[in-house]
Amino acid sequence: MIAHSANGPQPRSAPELLLLHALPLDSSMWAEQMHLLPGATHAPTLYSSGETIDAWARAALEPLKGDNIIVVGCSVGGSCALEVATIAPQRVSALVLIGTKARHHPDPTFHASALRLIDEEGLEAAWDSYWAPLFSRATGAATVNRAKEMALRSSAAEIARGVTVFHTRPSRDHCLSTFPGPITIVSGADDVAPGPRASALQAAAAINGRLHVLPACGHYVPLERAFALNAILTGLIGSLALA
Repeated sequence: MIAHSANGPQPRSAPELLLLHALPLDSSMWAEQMHLLPGATHAPTLYSSGETIDAWARAALEPLKGDNIIVVGCSVGGSCALEVATIAPQRVSALVLIGTKARHHPDPTFHASALRLIDEEGLEAAWDSYWAPLFSRATGAATVNRAKEMALRSSAAEIARGVTVFHTRPSRDHCLSTFPGPITIVSGADDVAPGPRASALQAAAAINGRLHVLPACGHYVPLERAFALNAILTGLIGSLALA
């Protein structure tokens, strides 16, 4: 694979896969993807990494050493992936954004109400209100229950920090139209945050964008349609290896 610079083409390092989790989940949501690049797949849990999306992105990048990073993010993890590409564009070879909205309009009232619900009623109430409805109705109860158990493993303070990071992130829609590598946009057909229509517009805005809409799937694609996502990622890894 070749990276282009002002001094001409330069060889890239071996590929690395960086997987960035959604709210209110953790790195274990990527269990079905960890084998895709054995020994070169990184899936941090981000809640302890700081109070901003910039801090999360810098912490996620720290253990990676090369300049051939495929960054995959779901929901707030996709926002973090865009931040990684903003911080270190020369090190990122491809982006995969799942259930991600690059443009952000802050909503302080919603932010405050989410923090209040977590503080006053707890994580389970917040799960029922905000995150459980993001699954497709076609998704089995076992998958939803597994995700809920994952979410409840984190502390209320950690999830509240994640909510704040999500609500205070900057818009990165300009990254879609300036990032030179492939940007793969993945949406569940039943997702509402942001959903297939917004995802299609984002794919169209990218220099090298591609859209995948997965049927019978909601917001949490790595859990709801792991096999389909793995096929997308495997194809991307293979295409980059041949470039």
